[in-house]
Amino acid sequence: MVEMATFLIGAAAVVMVFLSSPLRGLIVYIAVLAWYPSFLSVPIGTIDMTVARMVMLAFFVKLFLQGNLTKQFRFEQIDKLLIVYFAAEVLAGATTADSFGQFLENRAGAMFEMVLPYFAVRLVIRNKHEYLSLLKAILVIAVPLATLGLWQCLTGNNPFGFLWRYYAWATDMSFTPMHRSGLFRANVVFPHPIMYGLFFAMFGPVCMGLLRQPRPKRPTYYAGLAVMGVGVFASMSGGPMFALMLAMSFVLFYRYRKLWRLAVGVTVALCLMVEVASNRHFYDVIGRFTFSSSTAWYRSRLIEVALFEGGMSGHWLTGYGQADPGWGPRIDFREFTDIVNHYVLVLARYGLVGLIPFIVLLVAVIKKLIEALRMSVTEEDRWLTWCVMASLFGLLGGFFTVSLFGQPIVVFYMIMGFSAIMPRLVGKNAVRPRGKTIAADSQGALLGESVPIRDNL
Repeated sequence: MVEMATFLIGAAAVVMVFLSSPLRGLIVYIAVLAWYPSFLSVPIGTIDMTVARMVMLAFFVKLFLQGNLTKQFRFEQIDKLLIVYFAAEVLAGATTADSFGQFLENRAGAMFEMVLPYFAVRLVIRNKHEYLSLLKAILVIAVPLATLGLWQCLTGNNPFGFLWRYYAWATDMSFTPMHRSGLFRANVVFPHPIMYGLFFAMFGPVCMGLLRQPRPKRPTYYAGLAVMGVGVFASMSGGPMFALMLAMSFVLFYRYRKLWRLAVGVTVALCLMVEVASNRHFYDVIGRFTFSSSTAWYRSRLIEVALFEGGMSGHWLTGYGQADPGWGPRIDFREFTDIVNHYVLVLARYGLVGLIPFIVLLVAVIKKLIEALRMSVTEEDRWLTWCVMASLFGLLGGFFTVSLFGQPIVVFYMIMGFSAIMPRLVGKNAVRPRGKTIAADSQGALLGESVPIRDNL
């Protein structure tokens, strides 16, 4: 029954994709990603197709049939680095997999979560108008989802909770309200409250880019963003709250961004002070941004066991694959290892073969955003770029307290896509509304002469 409903909803969404423009098709994809449970699927042979995967497959079929967007596409360095990272995961995982066939199915699923969402953004978003339209759509999708999460947080009732008994990859599953600090941890259709909170913590700062655009509907945007913040709170999870706190700190630093060297120096100095003058490591202090000291202690011990106490011994090159590394009993009473650190997760699964390309990819993403910031010719464009940087900054810091799975993986790679396209959305060569001019030099500093802007497509 549920499988049939999943198929019908997926089919309806696929039809919408084929009848819509590529931008609206991408919006349909984000909507089903956010609103339909990722743990429900339609089995096709040994492959599990979720609604989001159905829509993404249809989305790319339409793009290739349409042809013009794919013909205009040109590979850049960051695109190649993403492919290299994915290939490195496949290479490392192939050496540790017990069943090569199951491993290939796993990586095929990962392609729908990592590679395809990134290239969907790269292919479809061609100008700032389309990008802003996408951000507005994300707000519309996120606000009712956050409101429903607040209701679950206050009452413990999840209207989608009954669907847990149909969990695709496990048996005897049932929804059980999770208590914390006198409230309930909201997850709505997400596999875990942490992932639910991260959805808003990641997309929220990006959507703040709407606040300084011409003719803004500021009260509406402020209200929508506030509700997204409520969604983070409703998760009652330290990881999303920490990521949002870092992102908002980055946003507030916008006015003082010229002092970034001083800020980096102070941050490094504080970390060194903690190492020298305290009996705790700096990553232990970072892990303290949680709801309890026990979870903070666990996060710190995870790093120590994995990196400094032989946890990766014999597995540094290609990792443990999808198998449990067996660190749980060395950290606390648990028999399994809860890898609540995304960097450690990549290392544990794929070793240095996976971690090094991952770090190189992140550096390339940051360089793209810095390039866009330097190219920006208006305050609105600089702010738009800064908000993407804020989301990424919050997430990269949050990786010390949480590892991604479910919908946030897709959001992460979409944000990478935003970073990759940002230089072409801003700057004096960006596509803008017809007839507008702007004064700027090649570095983005405002000058007196006017530079004509190309017509919007």
